[in-house]
Amino acid sequence: MATILWIIAALLVISGIFAIFRKQILWGVVLIVVGCLVGPGGVSIFT
Repeated sequence: MATILWIIAALLVISGIFAIFRKQILWGVVLIVVGCLVGPGGVSIFT
């Protein structure tokens, strides 16, 4: 389960970075924050 959470978190953060490059600052920040919350190192919403 931890591996899946890492993959989801990484995808969210990467898409957040791409959103920031496309001038969608708010959406990018939201994706990065959600990616940090989902990741096993963060406050996981699944535990």
